Amino acid sequence: MIVVFGSINLDLVAHVARLPQPGETITGEAFAAHPGGKGANQALAARHAGADVALIGAVGNDAFATPALRNLSRAGVDLQHVARVDAPTGVALIHVDASGQNSITVVAGANARADPAAVPDSLLASGATLLMQLELPLEAVGALAVRAHARAVRVILNAAPMQSLSKSLLSAIDVFAVNEIEASSLGALLDAPTTPELFAIEVCRRFVCATVVTLGAAGALAAVGTTLIRASAPVLRAVDTTGAGDAFTGMLAAALHSGTPWNRALAMSVAAGSLACTAAGAQSALPAFDAIDALASTVESRLVLQRLE
Repeated sequence: MIVVFGSINLDLVAHVARLPQPGETITGEAFAAHPGGKGANQALAARHAGADVALIGAVGNDAFATPALRNLSRAGVDLQHVARVDAPTGVALIHVDASGQNSITVVAGANARADPAAVPDSLLASGATLLMQLELPLEAVGALAVRAHARAVRVILNAAPMQSLSKSLLSAIDVFAVNEIEASSLGALLDAPTTPELFAIEVCRRFVCATVVTLGAAGALAAVGTTLIRASAPVLRAVDTTGAGDAFTGMLAAALHSGTPWNRALAMSVAAGSLACTAAGAQSALPAFDAIDALASTVESRLVLQRLE
């Protein structure tokens, strides 16, 4: 079982010719509301990849809760531990420009009430995978990571949005995933290199966790043990990059949970993230597993492996 302790939002998306500047009002071209939240997106991505997934989080007692959970329910994600709380369902306010780039403001709402104690011990059995992000309170994420690590559960942390992380949290992680901007910021906070490759190598060495850095259109790299793996992204036409990172991370969790070797897992994750850019939305753009698997073969054939000292 993959247990996702994460955020559940409704994404309010405005399509614009270009992103607004500070203090500027512009006219949008289209608007839509989509289910979102990094926890929900990654849970659905892992489920699309064939994994059994349980999502633990919180939504409000409001009109946004049902549409926020609809895709998860339809896909068969276990939602029995999603709490209904006296707070508004989380929202993300998203601008997407004509090139597919985006800017996002997240309002936590009910996500701030997500309780790690709601994750029963039965879901944290040895061999399970716990996947978390940082759209929930950091204290809750840290407590659950330490608890899961002590029970021999694989802990995957996608450190987005970026926050300062304690050494106790980092020491409880098996797989650490960030984008290149987050790697640069965290590198400065951790007194580590800020370039993606050196950051991954240093964090992997210091905290004994596989460290993945996504590089947007350039693909991704991963420091795993004594090997650095570089995966180039295929050239596809980008429509909307909103959910690409979540597609990548959900696929990575599913692949590793199923025992897929790291080379193939990274290739599948890059393929998933790339395909997610070719359609609008986050959950609505998650690609089918067959398409991911086919494209991953091309990505895997171009991997570059480097032995680390």
